[in-house]
Amino acid sequence: MNWLVYGDFFYQQNKTVETNMITVLAIMIVGMICGYLLKEKKKILQISEKLTTITIFGLLFMLGIGVGLNKQVVSNIDTIGWQAAAITAGAILGSLIFAFMTYKLFFTSEK
Repeated sequence: MNWLVYGDFFYQQNKTVETNMITVLAIMIVGMICGYLLKEKKKILQISEKLTTITIFGLLFMLGIGVGLNKQVVSNIDTIGWQAAAITAGAILGSLIFAFMTYKLFFTSEK
């Protein structure tokens, strides 16, 4: 079986990107349905939260390995780092501004 690398995703040559997206969406919808049906089970919720945290840490670790193995990223880390910091700062600032506007518009009452 031949695999193509596209960004951070691996695709089989005989599958389209749309097919993979449908699979991802289907898995997410099934998870949402399971979560809705099991929302009263407190023990399952606790286990799910712990597994989610562990999975996110594992994914971040694997992302770090992928970045560390990429010679182009490592050689340009100073340029990429400043660009990433600027984009992050802009995203945080924009989020704060829109959150404040939303709060003022919808969650405060005039006296």
